[in-house]
Formats: sequence, C-alpha cells, structure tokens
Amino acid sequence: MSFKSGFLQEASSRGFLFQCTDEVALDETLLSGTVGGYIGFDCTADSLHVGHMIQIMLLRLLRKYGHRPVVVIGGGTSRLGDPSFREEARQLLSETEIESNAIGICRNIESVLSFTNAKFEKALHDVVLVNNADWLGSLSYLDMLREVGRHFSISRMLSFDSVRSRLEREQGLTFLEFNYSILQSYDFLELYQRHGVTLQMGGSDQWGNIVSGVELIRRTKGKSVYGLTAPLISTASGAKMGKTSKGAVWLSRERLSAYDYWQFWRNTADADVGRFLRFFSELPLDEISRLEALGGSEINEAKKVLATEATALVHGEEAANQAAETAKVAFEEKVVAVTLPKHDVSISDLEKGVSIIRLLVESGLVTSNGEARRLIRDGGARINGLQAFEDTKLISLSDIKEGVIQISAGRKQHRLISII
Repeated sequence: MSFKSGFLQEASSRGFLFQCTDEVALDETLLSGTVGGYIGFDCTADSLHVGHMIQIMLLRLLRKYGHRPVVVIGGGTSRLGDPSFREEARQLLSETEIESNAIGICRNIESVLSFTNAKFEKALHDVVLVNNADWLGSLSYLDMLREVGRHFSISRMLSFDSVRSRLEREQGLTFLEFNYSILQSYDFLELYQRHGVTLQMGGSDQWGNIVSGVELIRRTKGKSVYGLTAPLISTASGAKMGKTSKGAVWLSRERLSAYDYWQFWRNTADADVGRFLRFFSELPLDEISRLEALGGSEINEAKKVLATEATALVHGEEAANQAAETAKVAFEEKVVAVTLPKHDVSISDLEKGVSIIRLLVESGLVTSNGEARRLIRDGGARINGLQAFEDTKLISLSDIKEGVIQISAGRKQHRLISII
C-alpha cells in the first residue's frame, strides 16, 4: 500500500509495519491532526533489553512526524504478567520489585526519548509518561466485570495465537493470566479517555490484546481507534534478537557497558546489517542502501556505523564514539593504550599476583569461576594476546604492556585493565 502520512511512509520503508487494524483510516487520521500513540512496558526486570528497541524507535518515529508518544509503565499489569507466547507463567513480583524495576525502565526510555525529569502524568518534550497502576490499582472487581468483562468473548480470546499456542503445548493458562488481555484493553480505554490516545503499537505478539482494546473502545464509546504491530526480530540465522550466550543485551549501563553494547552491534552478521540499520539507526534510507551494498571486508565499515549509531541512541554520542575509538585503538591499530570500561587493578595486588580467574570474572568477561575455568580449558583465555593454559596462572607486574594489561575471552571479547 502507498501511504500518504510521513509516519506510515517511513515506518513501512524501514520495515516496522507488520499488522494494522485499518491502514487506510489510520493513514487519513495521521494526516488530519496530532495523534497520540502508546506502547506499554511491563516491569519484569530493572532494565529493558535490545529487543525493546523496536518499540522505542517507533515512538521516536511517531514524534518525528509531529505526533504524541505515550509511554505506559505497567506497574499494574506487571502484577499479573503477560502470558503471550510464554511456555509457562511469569514469576509473580512483589510491589517493591515492580516499583524498583519501573524506575530502571523509565531511565532506559528517557535515555532514548530524552524526556528530562519526567514524572508520571506529566508531558515533557511532547512525551507523556504514565503508570497503569494509577487506574488499575483502584478498579472494583465487580464494576470491571459488569462494565468491561461483558464485552469480551471467551471463544474469541481462545482463538488468539498467544493463548492457543500455550494451550496446544498443554502448559495450561491460569485465570490470573487470562485476565491480562482484558486489563491491557482497559489501558487503551483509559488512555483514550485521559489523553485522547487513538493508536496502540507493540510487537506482533501483542496483536490479540491490541485488537481487543480497539474493539472495547468501539463497543463502549462508539469510536474508531487503531492498532499497529511491528515484527518480532530475529537474526538471519533464526536466533532470537538480543540474546547472546551470556543472556539478554541490556540497555542499562549498570548491566552492560556502552563498549559491550557497541561490540554486540559490531558483531552483527553480514546479512543483517542493512535490516538492522533501518531498525536501529536514523540514518537516511539511501545511505543505508549504500552501506548494505558494500562487499567483502568493506561490510565491516557498515557494521561499525551500525554499532556507533545504535549505541548513541542508548548511551549518547560521546559514549558511542568513545567505544568506537577504543575498539579501533585496541584491535585495529594493535596498540594497548586505552582503558576499557569498569575495571582496574592496584599495583599492590599485582605485586602479589592476581588470579586469572579473578580477573576474568571481575572484568565481566565471564560470570563465574566455573565459566572462567572452562574458558581456560577450552583455550579461549588470553593475556596480551597470548593463550593462558593454566587456571592457576597469576597476573603480575611483568604482564603490564605500555601501562595496561589486555585480557580476552575468545576473539571478540576483550578488556584493557588499567593499573592504579
């Protein structure tokens, strides 16, 4: 379909569009005035991960074309847990855990959407941030059943892919989880009434919930609103986007340094470079076409552009450029002259000797002593480029080269240890 509105034109060109409840009507609505569009983020961890970036990029794109992004923190829905396409129920979180996670998620979103000092129910820099606990927490169960529940068909809810896939695996679905779709639909109704929101966006796994919200507003208010989903992203190899051997690729700098975030994107497969540049950068499309057409070793230059652009969105331009320069100095110029993030060792410790296992763990290259031993046993641990064969090896002053020590796990994960 050929779109008239700038938002849908670019969203389509970049590959963000997967499903839409009414493309023609939404396109016309976007042309007729400012549209409020929302995406919700449940508080399941104290940080979002790279898989959430598609949703945040959609909000940035919506704002680019003069519309109003609305961020919903799921302080209420997190008390149930979204069952969509999960093999088993989410672990229930305490109120304290949910509140703590909400703070971390707000920081993630603020870093990308730049709403300085935003508080719930405040609109700053054209971004509205709300917490659905504000209305879900005060709901009367009987009123909810009478006013909202009567509009939901059990047979239709059972037809949703997210529900059906769970039942087909014979994992069961609790009544608690079954209510999630109703509460998410109610969120859309509340946002429509409070903030004039007429568009809900999300990943394709949310399609059933989004359609339910659209229908609820049509039935209760007689108004047309819209739903739009983006595809769930996987790599060219079929792996889930944002998952590595060490787990999720977090947006929080407390969980993952800017340098490691940059390295994640630098290690993108050749076949994914163009697609990921469209999703995770705001470079012009013609420049992306030029970069993805590079052949042979030149594609590595496109990967560095991707890494720097994607890192700048989350950690800022300065941190992204620092990560790029660090990688260049350490691995292209073969000079050990800069300090990689978050680790240093005292001279007094080196005089005594520091266990290679301790250094691997404390520098963040591995997560446990056992993993460090396996890395050494498999030949993946290196000090200043030389393989370390013994897990009893001590790192000492003699290992300092040009003021630092380079320690590596495999060929792509490195740290430069500064001496204090």
